Amino acid sequence: MTTSPVQAASADGSGGAPDARQLRAILTAVSMALMAVIASVAGLIVAQTQMAVEFDTSQNMVLWIINIYTLALAALLLPLGAIGDRVGRKPMLVTGLAVFGVASIAAAVAPTAEVMLAARLSGGASAAMIMPITLAVITSTFPEEQRGKAIGVWTGVAGGGGVLGMFLSALLVDVADWRWLFALPVALVTVALAMTLKSVPNSHERSAHAFDTVGALVSVVAVAGLVFVLQEGPERGWTAPATLISLAVGLIAAAGFVCWELHRRDAALLDVRLFRERGLAGGSITLVVVFGVQAGIQVALFPFLQAVLDWSGLLSAAALMPLAIAMVLSSNLAPTMAARIGARPTMTAGIALTGVSLALMALFVSVDGGYLSILPGIVVMGIGLGLAMVPSTEVITRSLPPEKQGVASALNDVTREFGTALGVAMLGALLSASYRNAMDDRLDGIPQDTADSAREGIANALKASGSAGPHEADLVHAARQSFVDGWQQSLWAGVAVIGVLLVYIAVRGPKHATPAPASDEPQATETAAAL
Repeated sequence: MTTSPVQAASADGSGGAPDARQLRAILTAVSMALMAVIASVAGLIVAQTQMAVEFDTSQNMVLWIINIYTLALAALLLPLGAIGDRVGRKPMLVTGLAVFGVASIAAAVAPTAEVMLAARLSGGASAAMIMPITLAVITSTFPEEQRGKAIGVWTGVAGGGGVLGMFLSALLVDVADWRWLFALPVALVTVALAMTLKSVPNSHERSAHAFDTVGALVSVVAVAGLVFVLQEGPERGWTAPATLISLAVGLIAAAGFVCWELHRRDAALLDVRLFRERGLAGGSITLVVVFGVQAGIQVALFPFLQAVLDWSGLLSAAALMPLAIAMVLSSNLAPTMAARIGARPTMTAGIALTGVSLALMALFVSVDGGYLSILPGIVVMGIGLGLAMVPSTEVITRSLPPEKQGVASALNDVTREFGTALGVAMLGALLSASYRNAMDDRLDGIPQDTADSAREGIANALKASGSAGPHEADLVHAARQSFVDGWQQSLWAGVAVIGVLLVYIAVRGPKHATPAPASDEPQATETAAAL
């Protein structure tokens, strides 16, 4: 690809490198913007019941309102990240923040479920303008010696922001109204927009090649199709026509995307040849797996805390704060650790700790032990995730040249979103199947209709227990114990997956993170990766 180096200027137009004060302002601005995006992913999860009642709509529509945001975000990340590289990262970020703020306000006052769905779709699309640019701004403005620490902060916000957003959302639902959930992202984007206009410098790519429109459109179809399968498969059924059609479309589009990008070579939206290199492949696979495991575990944590331990939504969200705190702290430690011992040992340590955390929870979780039986595992998981995510993110961004940082950042974000959807679908399905198998051995004497309902899930079992007569206490105990048994099996499955990843990274992980040079020669992108 023939390009000129990234063109950047300080926010004041002087063209000089940002000073320490401006760098702090830049990091604050992009962190607040990222926090708004991440918090909005998880926020509505705690308000599903209230939305269904107020809009008088089905649970399926409520799930679409929640999922459409993530679907639009994941599908549009790559093309919008690439467009940001060309038109300018600051204009793209400013536009995304403005649209996101308007979409959040529209969602807050939506009179119908259909209006809410449209607002969430707009919010997801604008989030795809924000998320990759926040990281691209860091990698294109921070000096080499400070970039790792800044990426550590970004990763901490990306990892811990969802937990904090869920806690604040649960708090607002408890003390006010579910519509106040949108006050947090509106406030964050307002401040982030003001700081971006004042402090964030612009940078962009100047390319001799036309924008890869075909690749961009095909990538949207591929990601949307595959994410739709993972979101809707558990609800519609894995063999339902809509699921199978979406899977076929997603796989065909993904294969078509790879073939087209190989044909485009240096003019590609994403040079897929770079996945032969250790940095890009290892970092991407690590993020898919660790985000998948994190999301899959959180899917089980909330039912455990609310249905098994009978905690409120607010208390359940607060129970995840140790995970977020540990992740933020280890994310800030990871850059220093990677600089001293290397990216691969740091990633390996983080992955190993993540596996240990799953094993700790699998060994000690119990109904009687309650929250304390899983707390050590939660803390260790936070430490492991932070150590694994930061160097993975850095080797991905270093694998592409400076003028392609929007694409690099978007790829980093796509792996996170895809991993999250994959983890929720796979570990969630395993948990459900294991729960049903465990319940089958504990339903002797329970009326058939009640037993059939109880097999569907722990929430159904607790609801059906009221009609179980003298067996009510036995059914509640059976459901709670079966959930724990099923969760243990999914945790051990997670340990196995992490074990495979650990071996892969130990053998094929990035040896070191070498920045990719600006592409001045057509063949430059073939070697612009972490070796």
